[in-house]
Amino acid sequence: MRHTWSDRILVAIGFPALGALAGWLLKLLVNWAASWPWKPWEGPMKLINNAPEPAVTIGSLVVGTLAGVVIVFLAEHEYVTVTIEDDQVTLARGDSRQTVPRSAIRAAFVDGKRLVMLGGQGQELAVESKNEGADLPSAKSIAAGFQAHGYPWLPNGDPYKNEYRRWVEDMPGLPSGSNAIFKARATALEKDDEKSIAELRAELGKLGVVVRDTDKRQWWRCVQA
Repeated sequence: MRHTWSDRILVAIGFPALGALAGWLLKLLVNWAASWPWKPWEGPMKLINNAPEPAVTIGSLVVGTLAGVVIVFLAEHEYVTVTIEDDQVTLARGDSRQTVPRSAIRAAFVDGKRLVMLGGQGQELAVESKNEGADLPSAKSIAAGFQAHGYPWLPNGDPYKNEYRRWVEDMPGLPSGSNAIFKARATALEKDDEKSIAELRAELGKLGVVVRDTDKRQWWRCVQA
């Protein structure tokens, strides 16, 4: 499942149209700015202002439309496809693909903007999050898909939500090496470095630590022994 076709068509039409409008408004802004006593980027502005009509208007519309088309392609690349089958669940986004066998899944749920599948020890088998660049289908459609195939779906969300503790630097109780990863991940969160955020989440997972984020603050719990 992906976003509905109506949503995707709206994006495919809307962004090029907005791009064309932005290009036309930019042309009007350049014409207006040409009358200013002081002109920023005087050379390019003069070139655009002196270009013959209707070529300059057509050109601005074309450039704006092409910019909108680029945004549409980028949006398509970030859509997450969730394929739910009787024996496995596959998450695909861009060039990445992750498959989880049904036998390993003990729980699945949507937690805010995150789709999460948990294993028997409470470990995260797979996570897709809009906060890490993903663009998920609706929570309603995801729930319907899991339930239709008989997966253990949790409509109330994370069963471990009361076990999370807020991470602070050099706090005790974490596996060896975890604090260094948390520090690096805190820096990545401040920079909105989505790739590093996801990679460092996976590194914490290898150490038996599950992490969730709230307003760039990190919360954690350890998986069951």
